[in-house]
Amino acid sequence: MSESKLKYKRIILKVTGEIFAGAQKFGIDAQTVKAFAQEIKEVKEIGCEMALVIGGGNIFRGAVASEIGMDRASADTMGMLATVINSLALQDALEKLGVSTRVLSAIEMRQVAEPYIRRRATRHLEKGRVVIFAGGTGNPYFTTDTTASLRAMEIGAEVILKATKVEGVYDADPFKFEGATKFEELTYIEVLNRELKVMDSTAISLCMDHQLPIVVFNLMEKGNIKRVVAGEAIGTLVSAGKR
Repeated sequence: MSESKLKYKRIILKVTGEIFAGAQKFGIDAQTVKAFAQEIKEVKEIGCEMALVIGGGNIFRGAVASEIGMDRASADTMGMLATVINSLALQDALEKLGVSTRVLSAIEMRQVAEPYIRRRATRHLEKGRVVIFAGGTGNPYFTTDTTASLRAMEIGAEVILKATKVEGVYDADPFKFEGATKFEELTYIEVLNRELKVMDSTAISLCMDHQLPIVVFNLMEKGNIKRVVAGEAIGTLVSAGKR
């Protein structure tokens, strides 16, 4: 596949940290991260400029900790640090495959990651490097979904790819309800009004304000990232109108 045939040439890939845990449901499963890194390499090789935002739910989830009495700001900061751990794990896996990668953290920690600077991030992408945005927005009360939306605007991404464990967006949890119906397309307003669990409302509103499309798809099926980038109609498209 040539670069000219890509539908999206610069993307943000948002991945939940829980995927990194593999079957063990906690921590980091090295084989899972290695397989994910291989998928990223294959997409990179067809000329797509890729930036990633990784969640930290496989290590620590700030919102859950705050529900049991921890100070929300402290809990969210711990969650942001968990995203740095995941980002470094993915960087290691990518560089072992020969993929040049940079981790840019919104929380400054120069010994392990570059500080997030928008112009530096876009320059890395222009030079063909995979960029991983770590540390969330650097502020409590904002999710990694919102981080993905914000960074997408800042670097001029053409789409947010929201990687999940299911085929797209459903009207009910497909793991709990056999008759759950998958949506092929949704508008931002439909997502907000139906309170569908695509991304949090702040992230959706930001995308709506700037007309940035979101594709929700199944990461568990090998090759799906490449299919979305090439323009195949898989998953669920969230946008202002129809495909």
